[in-house]
Amino acid sequence: MRYMFTYDMMETIRNTNEWMGASARAFASYPVWGLAPHPMFKVMSAWGRVTERSFARMVIKPDWGIRTVVAEDGRDHLVERHTEVARPFGDLVRFKVLGRPEKQRRILLCAPMSGHHATLLRSTVASLLPDAEVWITDWHNARDIPVSAGKFDIEDYTLYLMDFIRHLGPDTHVIAVCQPVPLALAATAYLAELEPDAQPRTLTLIGGPVDPDAAPTEVTDFGRRVTMGQLEHLALQRVGFKYAGAGRMVYPGLAQLSSFISMNAERHTQAFADKIIAESKGEGRERDQHNRFYDEYLSVMDMPAEFYMSTVYRIFKNREIARNDFKVAGHKVDFGAVTDVAVKIVEGANDDISAPGQCLAALDLLTGLPDSKKAQHVEPGAGHYGIFAGKSWRNNIRPLVLDFIDENGDTPRPRKDSGGLRLASSN
Repeated sequence: MRYMFTYDMMETIRNTNEWMGASARAFASYPVWGLAPHPMFKVMSAWGRVTERSFARMVIKPDWGIRTVVAEDGRDHLVERHTEVARPFGDLVRFKVLGRPEKQRRILLCAPMSGHHATLLRSTVASLLPDAEVWITDWHNARDIPVSAGKFDIEDYTLYLMDFIRHLGPDTHVIAVCQPVPLALAATAYLAELEPDAQPRTLTLIGGPVDPDAAPTEVTDFGRRVTMGQLEHLALQRVGFKYAGAGRMVYPGLAQLSSFISMNAERHTQAFADKIIAESKGEGRERDQHNRFYDEYLSVMDMPAEFYMSTVYRIFKNREIARNDFKVAGHKVDFGAVTDVAVKIVEGANDDISAPGQCLAALDLLTGLPDSKKAQHVEPGAGHYGIFAGKSWRNNIRPLVLDFIDENGDTPRPRKDSGGLRLASSN
C-alpha cells in the first residue's frame, strides 16, 4: 500500500497545476483589468491557458479523429472504427472505410506500449487507409484494468500479437513501430515453428530495439546503469483508489512523461515559452502546430509493472532477443524458423531512441530467411518520430513500405500437408 501514496501524490500535483493554470487564466481575463492595460495580465492569462491545457491532457486519451477517407471514386467515405477482438489489456481495432471496395492490402499496425496511447500512430493510420485495410493494437491504460485481470508482461504481449495475427489470417502484412519490434519478430518466429500457415505475409520493423547494444543511446545507457532493484524501488507505484485498477503495480505514465521531457528539456522549454508568448499576443490557435503535437505527446498511460520490468531486463539488460534466447510460455523461440516471411527494416539516421543498427540486427537473427526476402532502409535526417509519422514517413518511407508489401503480397507460400511435408500453396 505504500506506493499508493506516491501515485496519488503525483496525481494531486498534476491536478493542482491544472487548477493553478485555470485560476490564473480566469483571474487575468477579467474585463476590469482593461482599465489598467498592463502586459502582465496578458502574459498571466496566456500562461494559465497553456498550463491548464497541458496538465489536463495528461489524463485524457486522445480521439482518433479519422472520420473520412477519399477513395478512387473521388468521394469522401466515412471511416467506422470498431473492436474486432477485445482483451483485458488491449484490443484489436479495425478502421473500416464504408462504401469502398475492400483493399487487397491488409495491414496490422503494432502500436507501442511505452507510455503513450496507440493514437500516437494516428497519422500513420490515416496515411495508410486510402491504400489498405488497417487494423491496430489498442493497448489499455493499466490504471483502468482491475487487479483481477492478472499480469501482463512481454510474453503476454507476444501471445496477444500471435492471436491478432491468427485472427486476421495469413495474408496480413504486419508493421511494428518502436517498442513492439522485437516482440512482433518473436511472434512471427513462434508462429513459423508451431503454426506456419498462420504467419503474416510480410513483416516491417520500424525503429525498434532488437539489439540495444548494437548502437548505444541514452535509453540503453540508462538500462545498463540502473539495477532492477533500483527500478522496482524508484519507478514502480500502485494505482490509487481513484481508478478501477486500484492496487495494481504500474510504471506511471506521468513518470514516463517526465523522463521523455528530460531527454530534450531545452527544446520543450523553448516550445512552451514560444507558445505562451504567442498566446499573450493573441496569435495562438486551437489547432496550431504546438497544440496538435503536445495534445498527443502529453497524453500518457500507465504500463503494467511486469511489462515494464520484463522489457528492461529481458530486452535491454539480458538481450534475450538479440541472443536468440527468448522464451514464450516455456517455449524457446527460434528466429531461424522464419523462412518465407519477407522482412523489411526501417531506421532513422538521427534516431536518438533506437539508433541505426538496433533494428537492423533482426536480419542477422533470421538465418533461415533467404536474402531475397530481406530489405533495409535508413532514412537520412530522420529522427525517431519522423520514421513513422513525420514528413520522412509520408514522402519516402510509406511508399517504400507499400511497394515492399506489393512485391511480396502474392508470393505462393509453402505449407504443411497432413504428413508434415512442405508443399507450395496455390493462389
